Amino acid sequence: MKNAAVGFSAHSGWTALVAISLEEGSPLVLLRQRPHLVKTFTYEFRQPYHSAKKGPPSEAPSIISHVRADARRLAYQAIHSVQTRLQEQNYELNRCGLLLASGRPLPALPQILLSHALIHTADGELFREALIHASLRCGFEVFTAKESVLLETASHTLHLQPDELVRRLTDLGSGLGSPWTRDEKFAALVAWLSLL
Repeated sequence: MKNAAVGFSAHSGWTALVAISLEEGSPLVLLRQRPHLVKTFTYEFRQPYHSAKKGPPSEAPSIISHVRADARRLAYQAIHSVQTRLQEQNYELNRCGLLLASGRPLPALPQILLSHALIHTADGELFREALIHASLRCGFEVFTAKESVLLETASHTLHLQPDELVRRLTDLGSGLGSPWTRDEKFAALVAWLSLL
């Protein structure tokens, strides 16, 4: 079986997911998806900390806990499905790469709910954590990289000039059709790095 990795660029309630393998040292896109990480794709669930802020403080932990449990379950289902599909194609999916935000560690829930900026950060962290949790449950090695330094890190690691790296990422999506946005390119890149 050939090794494969999946990369994630997470957003509130969904993630760009790109699975790749290396063929003679170059990445090959095996599949890409945009799975939802919430049961109902509405603001209430996609922005759980925002929703918790609007309700009574006593209900905030329950709101967050409910969305976190759903996100973990849905992330696992999406990843396990990809793992099974690729195994049928003779690829062993056992690694993942995840883009991280550049933020610092979050304080306790009451402090988060006092700051709009921290609420945004916490919403993103909830879905990134769900992807890590699900990946570990699938037995993956998890590689993480801060989005703000991803291109610099990859350029150094892959010994490619930044403009050449961007060109190669763009070319990876040729022939795949839409979407092949920055999210998919970065998900592919972090998956590529996880295979090294």
